[in-house]
Amino acid sequence: MLSKRTNALSLMLLATSTLIAAPSVSVASSHREAPFLTGQPKVDATDLYLFRSYEPGREGYVTVVANYIPFQDPFGGPNFYQFDQNALYEIHFDTNGDAKEDLTFQFRFKNTSKRTALTIGNKQIPIPLINSGPISSVNDAALNNRETYTIDLVRGDRRSGTRASVTNASGGATEFDKPVDNIGDKTFGGADGYAKYADQHIYNVNIPSCDTPARVFVGQRKEPFYIAVGKTFDLFNLNPLGAEVGGNENNLEGKNVSSISMEVPISCVASQSDPVVGAWTTASVRQGRLINPNPGSGLNNATKEGGAWTQVSRLGMPLVNEVVIGTDDKDRFNSSRPSNDGQFADYVTNPALPALIETLFPSAKAPTNFPRTDLVTAFLKGLPGVNQPKNVVASEMMRLNTSIAPTAQGQQNPLGVAAGDNAGFPNGRRPADDVVDLSLRVSMGALCVLTGANDALQVGCKPADAPAGGLALTDGVRKTAQDYLNRFPYLTTPIPGNQAGQ
Repeated sequence: MLSKRTNALSLMLLATSTLIAAPSVSVASSHREAPFLTGQPKVDATDLYLFRSYEPGREGYVTVVANYIPFQDPFGGPNFYQFDQNALYEIHFDTNGDAKEDLTFQFRFKNTSKRTALTIGNKQIPIPLINSGPISSVNDAALNNRETYTIDLVRGDRRSGTRASVTNASGGATEFDKPVDNIGDKTFGGADGYAKYADQHIYNVNIPSCDTPARVFVGQRKEPFYIAVGKTFDLFNLNPLGAEVGGNENNLEGKNVSSISMEVPISCVASQSDPVVGAWTTASVRQGRLINPNPGSGLNNATKEGGAWTQVSRLGMPLVNEVVIGTDDKDRFNSSRPSNDGQFADYVTNPALPALIETLFPSAKAPTNFPRTDLVTAFLKGLPGVNQPKNVVASEMMRLNTSIAPTAQGQQNPLGVAAGDNAGFPNGRRPADDVVDLSLRVSMGALCVLTGANDALQVGCKPADAPAGGLALTDGVRKTAQDYLNRFPYLTTPIPGNQAGQ
């Protein structure tokens, strides 16, 4: 057993043993990871989280969180950060390991102006702000712009399958209100005002053919991802063997993000024959777009859009498109489906980033086993006995074994499965799981090193293939579960706009 190894190096390896989630080295999750998305931030998926709910009393549920719109400055008024009315946001579940969606939750958004006006002289003049006064309720009269959304569940193929509406468990409505972003403490009546306001937008919902109600929250949250992103992109300008905690600043600490969060009964997403589910999120826009030379008055008249839905964003495991896929293929990856991932196999079997790390740190020798079957097993299939489906088709997505009980907030380990916390990454992903450090180590061959101590870990390589596979690589930034909420939607209240620069 690996846990019986007692020397310091072995303990470091144990902390990397099953970080099989991303085959490549880490940078800032999936923020601005492809050329097209740099000009389309509203449909840029940043992170996906998937885990057994650890809120007390909710252990029978799975929580999935899809974040969009990266690098939000809290003071981003007067329009703040709304989802794209002309886009389709989706969360897909593969329940049988065949790399195809079996369940898809589709989110569509709509913005409606209330045309709030003030009497200026003898004329009614529309106000230039998103609110005309303090806000305290779901659809307060002082809110000048109402943002709503609908949810459909599609069973089978996302475009041709059977479709039905997700409804409010209280009253049966199909339209839900999204809370406006955290404009500031004055707008929401004090430091805790926004949290109370946002909690009104947690809805109990009925999912078609699901006997138990689920929960949904869509709205702004504090950016949960953590990394020394500035130094990382500056040719990894930090000490990769330095302190794992407090070694560098989290450059995303002052940012917000927009979240689509669902808490669904396990029985409604997992099959009886296999408890492992896969998930990924996508965003699509219409194939045709024309700029309106005369938009006129209104909130959604600047373009005319039509044609088929065209996928432009895709995210399952963290860091994949950003640091695995070559620059020329990043937009192509974002438009692809897991069932077609064979076209990107070379990026996994012959990854470029470990070699780049070696050029920056010559003592950190890149693995020499090609093809990198350790990364194929880890990244495209899941770990046998942990989160690999029974009949898996190799493909990229987040995978979770729903039969593994959640770990309480106070007992969670940011290193997840590798540290004996089987409810964490790469068995799904919780907010505090340190995917940066873990992905760094696996990319440099941690699994190859571990085959020398664990006969059950067969990944097609041996310790000699990975000279740097035992190094405790880190970006020096780490959080714990206590940095997040202990209840749905788990991600914390967004930073208010009035705190800019503090």
